[in-house]
Amino acid sequence: MAGIGPVSQDWEPVVVRKKAPNASAKKDEKAVNEARRAGGPIETIKKFNAGSNKAATSATGLNTKKLDDETEVLAHERVSADLKKNIMQARLEKKLTQAQLAQQINEKPQIIQEYESGKAIPNNQIIAKLERVLGVKLRGGKK
Repeated sequence: MAGIGPVSQDWEPVVVRKKAPNASAKKDEKAVNEARRAGGPIETIKKFNAGSNKAATSATGLNTKKLDDETEVLAHERVSADLKKNIMQARLEKKLTQAQLAQQINEKPQIIQEYESGKAIPNNQIIAKLERVLGVKLRGGKK
């Protein structure tokens, strides 16, 4: 290779040392121990919430109590019995399987299964696609 000069390697050992331990921390520890032995006053500083989870539990303690006192049952709206029956009837009239219908509306077959079993959370876009492909008004009477 022309243009590249001789490459030399430095074989001298490189010594990497850690920094000396913090001398002031040892002094403080030593001073506290000496003061304890002498019976003199010891000044310590308590750090706020040091090493504890107190702040997190006190904040959630209130919310947990509110949740425990809550009596209202909250659940997502599910597909109505009429809608699931209409989807199934329209699909069977067109002689389509759930997988074929799902492919036509560009969704997973599992979506159709959930709608027909009543487990799905209603999505107006999916219902509109079903109405267009099946040629039936699912939320009301027939077209």
